[in-house]
Amino acid sequence: MEQLSGLDATFINLETRNAPTHISGLNVYDQSTAPGGHVTFKGILANVESRLHLARCFRQKIVRVPFGFDHPYWIEDPDFDLEFHVRHIALPKPGDWRQLCIQVARLHARPLDLSKPLWEMYVIEGLDDVEGMPPGSFAVMTKIHHAAVDGVSGIELTAAIHDLEPDGQAPEPEREWVAESEPTLLELALRATVNNVRQPFRFAQVLGQAAPPAIRALLERRSLVTDDEEGEDDDPIEVPRTRFNGPVSPHRVFEARTFSLADVKQIRKRVDGATVNDVMLAVVGGALRRYLERHGELPLDPLSAFAPISTRTPDQAGHAGNQVAGMFVRLHTDEPDPIRRLRKVYRTTLSSKQMTHAVGARSMTDVTQTLPGALAGLSGRLIARTGLMSRMRPVANTVVSNVPGPQVPLYFTGARMVGSFGLGLPMAGIGLFHAVPSYNGAISICVTACRDQMPDPGFYADCLAESFRELREAAVA
Repeated sequence: MEQLSGLDATFINLETRNAPTHISGLNVYDQSTAPGGHVTFKGILANVESRLHLARCFRQKIVRVPFGFDHPYWIEDPDFDLEFHVRHIALPKPGDWRQLCIQVARLHARPLDLSKPLWEMYVIEGLDDVEGMPPGSFAVMTKIHHAAVDGVSGIELTAAIHDLEPDGQAPEPEREWVAESEPTLLELALRATVNNVRQPFRFAQVLGQAAPPAIRALLERRSLVTDDEEGEDDDPIEVPRTRFNGPVSPHRVFEARTFSLADVKQIRKRVDGATVNDVMLAVVGGALRRYLERHGELPLDPLSAFAPISTRTPDQAGHAGNQVAGMFVRLHTDEPDPIRRLRKVYRTTLSSKQMTHAVGARSMTDVTQTLPGALAGLSGRLIARTGLMSRMRPVANTVVSNVPGPQVPLYFTGARMVGSFGLGLPMAGIGLFHAVPSYNGAISICVTACRDQMPDPGFYADCLAESFRELREAAVA
């Protein structure tokens, strides 16, 4: 039995019916590479079963402490049933991209069953008319709770069920899996009492270590930023409220556009020091400018994005859970010129990274880890159930999460992966999420949003494509 960290437990406490806190991966496969040119659902079940030992989250479920007086615990589920988690469906004909997006959005909108291991896998057949995908392709959508993984550990989970060759085999488990019995209420109550007495001292220690560099960083904030060639200052300004900063419905939409990673790397050369992430942030900024301008809702002030930053250390590789902090980045939606927007985004991310390093990403994460469980649980549930985030002044307009993936072909049950996408978690106050995964020379911007806030996801996807085209042509010119 292992207790969830404070950050992992936060994703349980913040979950509501309208805002479930799981993430999803969507991969598309060409089954012509499999033995015999065909993959069966029975073969997929056998393949997944042979790899359950490679990721602990597959067979672990949470046990809650009575009345939420402490963080929940992970135990090995004694009633684990693989066929509950792996499911088989098909698109109706013609099986095009729009049908896939609608189906995936519906599946993503449904909360996970918190009484079972926190993942589901959907094998989706019938992708016969998806542009750019081989006929007869199938997709696999994997939902997993954010309490169990972050973006980096999610990539490690992907590696557990894939091979580098079509005929790859899973390694044998080092030891036999053993289920655990659920702890008694008395045992959980005793543990909660001890933890809540001990944690305030740890919390004070971590806060004392983090506060001095945080104060120093704030005092030195102006020295971290220089004026650009237009003479504009990059000091923080108020985040404007948009359609994406209100309450969210239980309904979701999904869309994505895929670009050449080589093109992105070529674009970044136009701004010395710029990264792939800066280019994608600039593309998102251009798309949001175009989208809101079309709807007559473009604010004069630039929109802001929250960008997660992994704090996972090398010795934490292979561990599930969350090791993540984040930074706030201005998207410069007020800048019509794509190259100048990229330059400004680069300056903003550089400043935000300096601020994060000055405070210490590990310290930022540690503060959340050491709050007493009872206090953390109560505050999280209060924020989620009162809709406080949607009424507060916005801290960001969207989330942009860049998760670099493998740059070599992967195979699942012998089928070659030909497309990789991701779905995030829109929440009250920030109902628009951009996942930016890369795979085998391609990079995608994947949009998950509240359907009430973005009823036209196809148009927004076109805005992303047009924003990228403008930036690429300007970079070449």
